[in-house]
Amino acid sequence: MADAGGGAPYYLPTGNEVALFEQCHARGLAVMLKGPTGCGKTRFVEYMAWRLGRPLVTVSCHDDLGTADLVGRYLIGAAGTEWHDGPLTRAVRAGALCYLDEVVEARQDTVVILHALTDHRRALFIEKTGETVTAPPGFQLVVSYNPGYQRMLKDMKPSTRQRFVALDFDFPAPERECEIVEHEGGVARDVAHTLVTLGRRLRGLRDRGLAEVPSTRVLVAAAQLVVSGIALADACHAAIVGPLTDDPELAGAMRDLVAASIG
Repeated sequence: MADAGGGAPYYLPTGNEVALFEQCHARGLAVMLKGPTGCGKTRFVEYMAWRLGRPLVTVSCHDDLGTADLVGRYLIGAAGTEWHDGPLTRAVRAGALCYLDEVVEARQDTVVILHALTDHRRALFIEKTGETVTAPPGFQLVVSYNPGYQRMLKDMKPSTRQRFVALDFDFPAPERECEIVEHEGGVARDVAHTLVTLGRRLRGLRDRGLAEVPSTRVLVAAAQLVVSGIALADACHAAIVGPLTDDPELAGAMRDLVAASIG
């Protein structure tokens, strides 16, 4: 469980998301963050946990994530069979923020156990022990997903979606993104500007079959390579082009944009 103490995680607001989240927390409303990969959803949750002074429990969801992985299970120990809480149960007991990253990747039967935590009951029912854990006021459930990518594969049921307040995220405006890349990557403003301009040009290749466009995260990774002494073009190829596609034609088009942007 991450401690909410320490310095503030770096986060630049892009709208009224901070105020909306604070009001949701005050009223015990569950929150759903929607937006592309690497646009700042996770950093936002880390920042809000710090701002609200709450511990944070983060779970990265995947296809094999079962109910027991979230709620808990019986395990054999030195004293015999003992119950061990899962991360969701620990978060509820502690009154923490529980962040389920890419929630639609989890099995649907797993998502159903969240329902009682997202309405007036604010409770977690542990079927194997018969215990009902009531969430204290500080507990908040937060989930995220990438609708642009995941809609093609799987989606959250409407009955589940309506249990959340939705906050829409996207890549920051150019000046904001430059400031983020400069701060997080440690590069000069002109390098940050070059990387952001390149990123925005590459995002235009979505119509040519690029499944995932360059995120702010990969721009920061490229910036960090530059700071370490890697040439800018090489950093872009390694941190941006390489991770996004294996298609020779798309990779060639991306390398051409790198060359044109760097000059």
